[in-house]
Amino acid sequence: MERLSHFDKDGRSRMVDVSDKSETKRVAVAKGEVKVAPGTLALIKDKKLAKGDVLEVARVAGIMGVKRTPDLIPMCHPLLISGIDLKFNIREVDSTIEIIATVKITGKTGVEMEALTAVAVAGLTIYDMCKAVDKGIEIGEIKLLKKSGGKSGIYLSDELKGEVIAVCRSEKKGVAKKEIVEGYLVENHGLEDDAHAGDWHRQISLLGQEDIDEMKALGLELELGAFGENIVTKGLKLYNIPIGTKLKLGEEILLEVTQIGKECHDRCNIYHQVGDCIMPKRGIFAKVLQGGKLQSGVNIEVLLDD
Repeated sequence: MERLSHFDKDGRSRMVDVSDKSETKRVAVAKGEVKVAPGTLALIKDKKLAKGDVLEVARVAGIMGVKRTPDLIPMCHPLLISGIDLKFNIREVDSTIEIIATVKITGKTGVEMEALTAVAVAGLTIYDMCKAVDKGIEIGEIKLLKKSGGKSGIYLSDELKGEVIAVCRSEKKGVAKKEIVEGYLVENHGLEDDAHAGDWHRQISLLGQEDIDEMKALGLELELGAFGENIVTKGLKLYNIPIGTKLKLGEEILLEVTQIGKECHDRCNIYHQVGDCIMPKRGIFAKVLQGGKLQSGVNIEVLLDD
């Protein structure tokens, strides 16, 4: 195991010497979650808290946190940051605000600590803005999602990586789709020869194998495509991916998430069998930005800083 770089051979603390390193473009993306009461979340969304616009104040606080990171973390280098972006994704299903911080620099050392500090300070600011109405706020899940640049290359958190398990298609709407060996995604259209393809926002549907397995545990015998999904995935919590996020499938296919779940106007056979259906809650829909051939085994990456 390599020794910790912030100590010299005699065990004394030090700031790492980066004088001989090359300058490269470096990006770090971090996340955090703030769980609040449903009523508090409504106040935040409607900007009705007495202290003002909670998320905008938290955004500014996160940016300030990036710039003060070397003052807070002893061995961090003072850096000339070139870009900071904070986004807030509201998940009403679990009354949670997800904070995503992206920090960029062209320099000799990375900005992971700056991104993590941005998330932490933004989360604490949300707490401070809301504590008068909600003492039970929880801040958690602060972690690095992605870093690039430098000698160590790219790091990608497991929650941004998945795999295509199956590709499914149907010639008619309102019926289960059938698994096919491979299909072709057409730009701004969808899966070739699929009934749901077309010039609209729900060109492709995706559903996780993990969610299908939950329904199987209720005693259902299900084939892939039974919920009308075009793509069955593994390893991703699809329903937590914000609208507008891009997904890269393999080397060429690019999707953009356009809708999380859907309203079921007519109850399907599965709902009548077990009193529940997962597609309206766990499935997602996307447009095809760049097409290509698709089959099982293809890797999926959630793109955050593109």
